[in-house]
Amino acid sequence: MRRALLAITGLAASTTVLVVLKGSPGASQVAQDLPADRPAVVPGSAGPTATGEVTADPSPTAASPRPSRAPSARPTSGSGSTTRTPSAPRTTTKPPDQPTTRTVTGPVVENEYGNVQVQIVLSGSRIINATALELPQETAQSDLRSEQVDDRYSGTGGMVVQRQSADLDTVSGATATSTSYKQSLQAAIDRAN
Repeated sequence: MRRALLAITGLAASTTVLVVLKGSPGASQVAQDLPADRPAVVPGSAGPTATGEVTADPSPTAASPRPSRAPSARPTSGSGSTTRTPSAPRTTTKPPDQPTTRTVTGPVVENEYGNVQVQIVLSGSRIINATALELPQETAQSDLRSEQVDDRYSGTGGMVVQRQSADLDTVSGATATSTSYKQSLQAAIDRAN
């Protein structure tokens, strides 16, 4: 019973390792990690010939290969000998290249209500976010207008990201702040290119 359980467990572990290795990009690395004194085992073959070629074995057992066991540090039941289960080879795969993000800040642009400065975040050459670092807030009126400009232009869903340029509609009632925002934004875009 114990042998049957060990055989099933070994078969399940071997199958899992084979499935994982078959799907990994570095699966060819396994053949390179084999010891030099052991020939490569190909399912359905008798092994290497004297010329190094692999020949097919017509025997019925060749169609259903059995997993082999290598020596291990775990003792087997009662015999005192050790068996070792092979561990999966370590493979490293490079993640796919992702566009790097970078942040570009435009200059401070002054107008009669205060200063405006815009910062953009780019992924590759695409603007993915725009932020107003500085907006006029001298009075309650200028603060309200600045908030309207910021709400319309900034953010990941703002007009800057939608249009991918500084060609933006002017916010009604906040012409000076809108113009200053667009100037700082255009300078940031120019710096990014």
